[in-house]
Amino acid sequence: MNRLAGVTSPYLLQHADNPVDWWPWGPEAFEEAKRRNVPVLLSVGYAACHWCHVMAHESFEDDAVARYLNEHFVSVKVDREERPDVDAVYMEAVQAATGQGGWPMTVFLTPSKEPFYFGTYFPPEPRHGMPGFRQVLEGVEAAWRERRDEVAEVAGRIRAELAERARVYGVGAGVSAPGERELHQALAGLSRSFDAARGGFGGAPKFPPSMVLEFLLRHHARTGSAVALEQAAATAEAMARGGIYDQLGGGFARYSVDADWVVPHFEKMLYDNALLARVYLHLWRAGRDPLARRVAEQTADFMVRELVTPEGGFASALDADSIEEGSGESREGAYYVWTPEELTKVLGEADGELAARLFGVTREGTFEQGRSVLQLPAEPEDGAAYERIRAALLGARTERPAPARDDKVVAAWNGLAIAALAECGALLERPDLVAAAERAADLLLAVHLTADGRLLRTSRHGKAGANAGVLEDYADTAEGFLALYAVTGEGEWLSLAGGLLDLVLRHFGDEQSGGFYDAADDAEELIRRPQDPTDNATPSGWTAAAQALLSYAAYTGSERHRTAAERALGVVGALAGQAPRFIGWGLAAAEALLDGPREIAVVGPAGDPRTAALHRAALLATAPGAVVAVGEEGDEAPLLAGRTMRGGEPAAYVCRHFVCQAPTTDPEELAAQVK
Repeated sequence: MNRLAGVTSPYLLQHADNPVDWWPWGPEAFEEAKRRNVPVLLSVGYAACHWCHVMAHESFEDDAVARYLNEHFVSVKVDREERPDVDAVYMEAVQAATGQGGWPMTVFLTPSKEPFYFGTYFPPEPRHGMPGFRQVLEGVEAAWRERRDEVAEVAGRIRAELAERARVYGVGAGVSAPGERELHQALAGLSRSFDAARGGFGGAPKFPPSMVLEFLLRHHARTGSAVALEQAAATAEAMARGGIYDQLGGGFARYSVDADWVVPHFEKMLYDNALLARVYLHLWRAGRDPLARRVAEQTADFMVRELVTPEGGFASALDADSIEEGSGESREGAYYVWTPEELTKVLGEADGELAARLFGVTREGTFEQGRSVLQLPAEPEDGAAYERIRAALLGARTERPAPARDDKVVAAWNGLAIAALAECGALLERPDLVAAAERAADLLLAVHLTADGRLLRTSRHGKAGANAGVLEDYADTAEGFLALYAVTGEGEWLSLAGGLLDLVLRHFGDEQSGGFYDAADDAEELIRRPQDPTDNATPSGWTAAAQALLSYAAYTGSERHRTAAERALGVVGALAGQAPRFIGWGLAAAEALLDGPREIAVVGPAGDPRTAALHRAALLATAPGAVVAVGEEGDEAPLLAGRTMRGGEPAAYVCRHFVCQAPTTDPEELAAQVK
């Protein structure tokens, strides 16, 4: 066992018995490199990363490679999900130098943490124009030994270039939040890259555009844009009917390798499913589409069934690979793919043939070795037969060796899951999902929240990791707490969200840009302080903070929080026309800002069906970013203070921009007010 044996990261623990003498990221590793006068090999990945496993098996488990690494380098292994700040800084360097990025990320550093040579996956031997890993190691070692001045010059130049790139987002504190013109430009830009035949944006590979879909739904709700709704609905249906969606167990894979959503990269991430459950719920809310409701509910059920941890939080991911029955080898997708013969074995001849037609399973296969990824090209004519077949196949699949689970709990992703499950539970009348959201929130409070109100990013088995929370942890956890407040009316969640957002303003703000840094002002110093307003697989911390600040301001009337949100959204106006696919969460927040957002207060006795009916109508509001508070007369929460019932009946109040409509006791009238 090497130095990774005592860590909490499942990804690092996968490498704990490598012959490579790995160090976790920390000052000790760089002090050792300085003492020995050797470069640092930084290897970054995550537990569900297929090619990370491949490189580990090919190179890091090889004794000869390990001996060379141990003699000439200090080797540092980082879980990108535990240290997104480290990953962001060096990934930016990789992309700037090579024009592409990905994981595993392989970077060579000086003992001062300055990068000077980059790559991603390296094969053990030269292949397809890529140098072999041993060849790379020998070249870097020779450069370090024989051309140190050249290495230092390269490292210094890269550090200067990264500092220059950091100014790209310095849009200026005076830049205003986007208005109608910028949002129209964003929709026009999305329309140019929209794949009308297959759904989604751009070509292969296709990632679920979760944040963009949220923007499109909000834009349609506010403006009535048929184009926005068409793009959102077509993309959602294409994904739901494709192989990227698990047609048996619910939930989405990370992305599709093709443009038709047929063959996924099979890893299933908590953040994708939290974001998509909420998107499909909002699509259902917009028009009561039954497919959208089914996908939202099945995805929520998947998260609770397969990702919940014994402590009540949600695990990060399921692996893409699993052991294939028969061969005993680990293969990507083995858990999910089928042949016609396997269908018949489980279902019998008649249902096996019906299942093959329903799910697009062919003799030739849509995946490797004649196997097919299940799709659902059309809605089944016989719903009962479909449910019977789906249940039988799901039951049979559970007998297969399951993919490994990365069971660390990430604060930000649990915040997204809390928001999704709270809303799904309330709108789909599933109190068990609301309860699951509350349990996850309780875990974050008990394990991730420190005595001084700061967040720790990860935990495992109920034990907190050592890494400080980054901006997305604070913003997404606040988002989850605000969703719980809207659903439950329990004021504690509003107060806790406010505390987190005050810390965001205190420790993450950037006066020059009006936005935020991804790492706190007292976090570990890296070669630059990471900052990026654009979305990746998850909403950017910058725009997630803006959205949460805007909602909190609507709940409390806080001008300080609203002003901070408006300033942060200035960058969205700058990027809306240039890169709308990568600023979706900011565009969605801008829609809420333009609509108000609307503030809905429901006052009435707890447990009264009339209160519940008004509360449900409020939660079904399609107005972008609308906030909802529910409580009894005398509740001192800001939106509820001074509100009374009307004629002894529960009442709802809808306000926007300090102007309120007449209170109503009628759920249908309330529904009309909050469209």
